[in-house]
Amino acid sequence: MKESAFYVKIVEWSEEDQCFVGSCPGLFYGGCHGDEERQVFAELCEIVDDTIDLYKQEGRPLPPPTSGKDYANKMLNTG
Repeated sequence: MKESAFYVKIVEWSEEDQCFVGSCPGLFYGGCHGDEERQVFAELCEIVDDTIDLYKQEGRPLPPPTSGKDYANKMLNTG
């Protein structure tokens, strides 16, 4: 399994930007954006892989994994 699988990837519609925005909280700030949801997700996955490679090249430890924490259900239970 790729190490990128251990990080939550989020693609959501932004009313403010009028496009899809992809992010990977816990691994990096910022992300990517575009008009096609699947394209944004594919680009986000590449950015996550590249970021992990960069951490390794620089000899830095990876941030703690964010997957497996059931964020989706936790978000449903807020409010």
